[in-house]
Amino acid sequence: MPQVFNLYTDESCHLEHDHQSVMVLGVVWCLQEKARETAVRIREIKVAHGLPPDFEMKWSKVSPAKQDFYLTVLNYFFDDDDVHFRAWVAHKAGLRHADFGQSHDDWYYKMMFGFFEPLLTPDARFRLYLDKKDTRSSRKVAKLHEVLCNNLYDFDRQIVERVQVVESHAVEQLQLADLLLGAVGYVNRDLNQSLAKNALVARIRERTGYSLLRPTLLKEENSGISFPKARRRPTGSLKCGAASASAGHDPRWRLFPTEIPTRPIESFGGKMNVEEKSDTCWHYLISAIS
Repeated sequence: MPQVFNLYTDESCHLEHDHQSVMVLGVVWCLQEKARETAVRIREIKVAHGLPPDFEMKWSKVSPAKQDFYLTVLNYFFDDDDVHFRAWVAHKAGLRHADFGQSHDDWYYKMMFGFFEPLLTPDARFRLYLDKKDTRSSRKVAKLHEVLCNNLYDFDRQIVERVQVVESHAVEQLQLADLLLGAVGYVNRDLNQSLAKNALVARIRERTGYSLLRPTLLKEENSGISFPKARRRPTGSLKCGAASASAGHDPRWRLFPTEIPTRPIESFGGKMNVEEKSDTCWHYLISAIS
C-alpha cells in the first residue's frame, strides 16, 4: 500500500499592501499514521510548561516568558525523525502583476502550486491542510486541488486525496509550521529586535548548520527553504552555488533554489514536455481562480 502523508501549510505576510518585503509559505509534514502522535506530543510539551493543551503557539507569541517552551518545541522537532518542514520565501518587491494578467491572489496561488509541486510524487498519497486565509479560501483551494491533480495526471484524485482549509488553533502541526516559517521570515526580513526570537533563530541555525538565507539543491531530501523568481522558466538546467550538507547538519532541513514558470500555453491538446505541461497548468490555474 502507498504511504499516506499529511501536509500542513501556513503562510506569513501574504497580503499585497502589508509593507512586508517577503511572503513565506511553510509546510510541516508527516506520515498520516504519525499525525496523532505528533499532535499529542506537542500538547504534552505545552502542559509541561504550564500552558493549557489548547494553547495556540505562534511566532507572534514568542516572548522571553515563553522562550524555554518554544525552544523545547524546536528541540522536539529536530529530534523527531517523523516530522519534516519546508519553507518558500517569495520576495514581493517589484512584483508586476499587470504584466502577467494576474491579481495578487493569483500570484499567491501560483506560489502555492510551485511550493507543493516538488513534494508530490505518484508513488505516495497526500492530504493537504491549509490554514484558512479568508472567506474565499474554500473555492480557490478547490481549484488548487484540481490543478495539482492535473499536473500529476491524477484525475481520479488517488494521489492528492484532499486539499482542505482548516483552522490553525485546532491543529498542532499548523502551529508548528507557523513557528518555523515565522523564524525563516524573521531572518529574511532582517529583523533582530526580539531577544527571544533571536534565541529561537540561533537554535535553528545550530541544529541545521544553515543561515536560513542561502539555498541548496532542489533535490535535497526532506525539507528546506526555496527562493522563487517570478520570471520565464529557463531552457537549461537549474544551477546555483550552495553550501552542501556536512556532518552535524540536520538532514531534514534543506535550502534549495527554484524557478517559477509564467509562460502561458493556450491548449492542453497535443504532446507536451514537462515544462510545457507545467506552464499549461499555470495558465489553467490563473484562468480558474480569477
